[in-house]
Amino acid sequence: MIYKITTDKSVQTVKNELQVKAKEHGFGILGSYEFRKILQNKGFEIKKDIAVYELCNPSAAQEALNDIAEISVFLPCRLSIYEENGQTVLATINIKDIVSNLDVDENFRTHMIIVFEYLEKLMKSW
Repeated sequence: MIYKITTDKSVQTVKNELQVKAKEHGFGILGSYEFRKILQNKGFEIKKDIAVYELCNPSAAQEALNDIAEISVFLPCRLSIYEENGQTVLATINIKDIVSNLDVDENFRTHMIIVFEYLEKLMKSW
């Protein structure tokens, strides 16, 4: 249920370029969480620099929320960025898996898969 890809670009490069590339793919950034900093401020250390960004495609969110309110638990789209084995990992929830397990009409399923494909293109743009 997790979709992830890797890139040779550094974590910092991906973070620096995310806002521009997200916009090019129809998404805006609503917020972000720098988990290492958040947990460190609470006295808990983690080894990896993990950042999660909340991404939104407003028209897709409107359609999804109007069709099935329960989809809200998966919104906004989250994109996790961290380093593993010398590569930068970009990971997200695989919406294709989610909608294939929901009782929704085929038009909704198709639309959500298209939105996920935009997210995939964004992730692969590094």
